[in-house]
Amino acid sequence: MEPMINVMQPALGEQELAAVREVFESNWIGRGARTQQFESAFARHIGVDADHVTTTNSCTEATFIAMELLEIGPGDEVVLPTPSFVGAGNAIASRGAVPVFCDVDEATLNPRVSDIEAVLTERTKAVLILHYGGYPGEVKQIAQLCRDRGIHLIEDAAVAIASTVDGQSCGTFGDIGVWSFDHGKIVVTVDGGMLCVRDPELAARAPKIAYLGMEQRSGYDQAMRAQTRWWDFDVTSFSRRSTTNDVLAAIGNVQLSRLGDFIARRREVAEAYDAGLSDVAGLRVPPPLPAGHTSSYYMYWLQFEGGIRDQVARDLYELGVYTTFRYPLLHQVPAYGSSAVLPNAEAAAAKTLLLPMHQSLSDSDVDRVISAVRECTGRRIRVARAA
Repeated sequence: MEPMINVMQPALGEQELAAVREVFESNWIGRGARTQQFESAFARHIGVDADHVTTTNSCTEATFIAMELLEIGPGDEVVLPTPSFVGAGNAIASRGAVPVFCDVDEATLNPRVSDIEAVLTERTKAVLILHYGGYPGEVKQIAQLCRDRGIHLIEDAAVAIASTVDGQSCGTFGDIGVWSFDHGKIVVTVDGGMLCVRDPELAARAPKIAYLGMEQRSGYDQAMRAQTRWWDFDVTSFSRRSTTNDVLAAIGNVQLSRLGDFIARRREVAEAYDAGLSDVAGLRVPPPLPAGHTSSYYMYWLQFEGGIRDQVARDLYELGVYTTFRYPLLHQVPAYGSSAVLPNAEAAAAKTLLLPMHQSLSDSDVDRVISAVRECTGRRIRVARAA
């Protein structure tokens, strides 16, 4: 059998190794100049001032910090689409707040304004949206809805690092945005995240929360100007240690410089899938992007009619094509205590399958995936019709 084609795969090489070697040779591997450089470069990428961004050890931790900054607490409700990462649900529930799950558009798996409006109550304090697969969705309209209602908006832009609407980066429409750089994302730092906070006062608090709530002096010279010892610190809140380091940031700096090429290749793969699969009976490809929208092309999903999705996934695996579905519906996770019935999301979850999508796919890999999908889908449709 030919080698398995992965759903997700990082693109790491000699440039990243050289950057890590420089960090090792510097004898400083903790948070330092390279982490600050990564924050500044990322801030430029999304079009904000560097004072508004903070690196973290994961996107999930950035989401937990967002909940703390916005003072989400017991009795508060936070609305989020049910196809979301479990870290989002955990961040809400850990504060004693109630995750309220909303439905989504069946074709894009993104929430619409109408989906969110349907579950808003007087107890809603925030909305936390995910840009599914890198598609921005109705983020502009949702941001306006939240402003009109006096509700905070958090954007989980973990898979939308290069997604924009009318030139504005996803993650910057709401009060807080979070991104991921884990091993399966487009820009990879092995593990890591980024937090962007619109309000300057809250943005200034974020680094302190990310580092044990400490108000720490930064260096001998600054400490001397303040006529104090440079090793002294003060604790302003009881927080966790959520920081990253220069080893991972050095990788991130190289990866971010390669992002344009990564996205260009992912777009080529998506266009090849569109061309090769749009005419397959019983199969739906992702809808076209609306005018003014750009995608990060993090996911490419197919939707199968006739209840054949699971059989096709097994068939593809036997042919060396790994597929998956993300994200399992959170309203169906017992721990969250939801009794919601969300028909569009439930229908989508029963028929959606993610194909391999990453910048390391070769043209022959893409051709192999297309051929396998066409073969397996056609066979399963014939079997279903014969039954």
